[in-house]
Amino acid sequence: MKIKTEDINELGNVAFQIINKAEKRRIIVFNGEMGSGKTTLIKEICLKLGVKENVSSPTFGIINAYSGSKEEVFHFDAYRIENEKEAFDIGIEEYLYSDQWCLIEWPDKIEAFLPDKREILEVDIKVDSNSRTYKFD
Repeated sequence: MKIKTEDINELGNVAFQIINKAEKRRIIVFNGEMGSGKTTLIKEICLKLGVKENVSSPTFGIINAYSGSKEEVFHFDAYRIENEKEAFDIGIEEYLYSDQWCLIEWPDKIEAFLPDKREILEVDIKVDSNSRTYKFD
């Protein structure tokens, strides 16, 4: 699926579509350049999942955990992960196989720990001058 937006108010629909597509997988990885809106989209997804807390980028803490309306939501920002040992030390595998929602920015940094591609929803974000395109299947 491909969705093009030109207004931030359209992000709710994008989040809804992503959640519906990922319902059984629950692990969503987000690819896009720095500043492409990964965290902003994740905030909207968290809102749709019933998170009432303030959702912010876990860049320095690597992971934030939130309580959704039915289950927990884990938000990872792997940008600062230096090596696989560091990911292992934070217990990445426990989160990924918890059957809870895992929303992951910069997934290439923890690729060795990710489940098979069929168990993940991959979201690619492309930025044009006045729009963003979200591609996922």
